Amino acid sequence: MTGPPYPHPNPVPGSNAIGSFTIGVSPIGTISPWDPWKTVLSQYANSPILSSLILSQNAAMDQTENYDNLYDDIWNVDSAQGYGLDVLGRIVGVQRALQLPGEAEYFGFQEAGSWSGFGGGGGGGIFYSGGQITSNFNLPDDTFRSVILAKAATNIWDGSIPAWNQILLDLFPGQISYVQNNQNMSVTLVFKFVLSLIQTAIVGSSGALPNPTGIVINIEQNPT
Repeated sequence: MTGPPYPHPNPVPGSNAIGSFTIGVSPIGTISPWDPWKTVLSQYANSPILSSLILSQNAAMDQTENYDNLYDDIWNVDSAQGYGLDVLGRIVGVQRALQLPGEAEYFGFQEAGSWSGFGGGGGGGIFYSGGQITSNFNLPDDTFRSVILAKAATNIWDGSIPAWNQILLDLFPGQISYVQNNQNMSVTLVFKFVLSLIQTAIVGSSGALPNPTGIVINIEQNPT
């Protein structure tokens, strides 16, 4: 195959870092520019017509920036945002929307025949804003990214307690949590802090944590 004399690098971010390219020859950027010669079969590399068409198209429509954005916004879990994280979530098997436990009580009359005052506690509750009542909650990007990484680790979990502990540590960084083997076909997930509603939903319904068959999983919150 003919083409430019410089090497055809693998287009990954950082491949054009200082010291890894030829000054005056290699382009500089976060990702190597698209190499049109990679689309040419060797037996056609010396065809002047085909080479001219491909090089002309590449000069008019360089997709390097699009490939760079595709990697940064979708395929790189550390930098992906919004839709990109949704795609990665579907790949590993988790969803952004989680159902929060419990229901909020609002001021208002209950159904006829079962009225017990305002709100569920006979005098307690919050004002209803008029919006749609739902217990679903869309995780913000940073939290959803942690859930995706935890689920990816769970997908290749080796069944050991230390590996399970590592998943918990990665999911709740800076907070103490661990798995206690009860030696009776059950384990207890011990959290040395009080789980928020979102954290409770992640632990209970996100599917990000291991759920071995035949093992009863208990949850203990012990902030002291």
